[in-house]
Amino acid sequence: MSTISKRSLSSPRELTRIGDRISYLYLERCTVHRDDNAITATDADGVTHIPSATIGTLLLGPGTRVTHQAMALLGESGAAVVWVGEHGVRYYAGGRALTRSSKLLEAQATAWANRRTRLEVARAMYRLRFPDEDPSGRTRDELLRMEGRRLKECYRRESQRTGVPWRRRDYHRNDFAAADAPNQGVTAAAQCMYGVAHAVVAALGLSPGLGFVHSGHERSFVLDIADLYKTEIAIPAAFDAAAEGDDDIPTRTRRALRDRINKTQLLDRCANDIKKLLRYEEFETTADADHVGLQTDSGELRDSGRNYGDEPIW
Repeated sequence: MSTISKRSLSSPRELTRIGDRISYLYLERCTVHRDDNAITATDADGVTHIPSATIGTLLLGPGTRVTHQAMALLGESGAAVVWVGEHGVRYYAGGRALTRSSKLLEAQATAWANRRTRLEVARAMYRLRFPDEDPSGRTRDELLRMEGRRLKECYRRESQRTGVPWRRRDYHRNDFAAADAPNQGVTAAAQCMYGVAHAVVAALGLSPGLGFVHSGHERSFVLDIADLYKTEIAIPAAFDAAAEGDDDIPTRTRRALRDRINKTQLLDRCANDIKKLLRYEEFETTADADHVGLQTDSGELRDSGRNYGDEPIW
């Protein structure tokens, strides 16, 4: 087995693009270790080898143990690692970026720091999600109300399409099984989408906390990005899983979501959409890419935006 001291670090050009990676891989009740350039998952059935550079995000569920060597390889490969609850329905911790450039992060911070451009990006997000509505001139609170109406319409539409009864969004943070089948599916789909979005945000070297629609949460920008695709990909996958029966909803939802993510090439779309939303090409032509320094500002930017905390976003 190779060791860190014997192997040179891979350059960003040698790593697999985030758009070409597996969206996510969920493991539970196993030991995650390393064998050369692959990580291994060992359980009662034996050892499974997984090429680390092909993973977008690794979801570590209950009963997993991970070695220092495995984490070093995953970090070098730019794979996001997220510790989650059973069936991947709760996020605990995660980290590491694929990129070694801060230019896209600077574009995000520049757009976020100005209230006018922050609202422009929020409107662009709604334009991307709901192309039949014009968010021009809408305030942030009005955009949030628009989102609530569109979500209710989406739930009703998917209920009619699949024949799955829908009453209302019902989320039990401490008792996942207390919700009905479609609500379990929506929760499982939401958590998977958060993991996928977090993997892309981390891989691009962006700040999870600098959100444009959401604010006051450590993963506000992750929630922003996941929301872009929930009515197109996540919620339909949840209702498809619920339509097959009430048993093992989380697993069937993840599989349905995986198929939709691969079919729609979501990771590649996600990375491209983020660059467009942040006007990265425009920023790159005006920014001094070769200048690295420190900047201080005596002013303080306050945001009275809504704090989501542990509130269910969907």
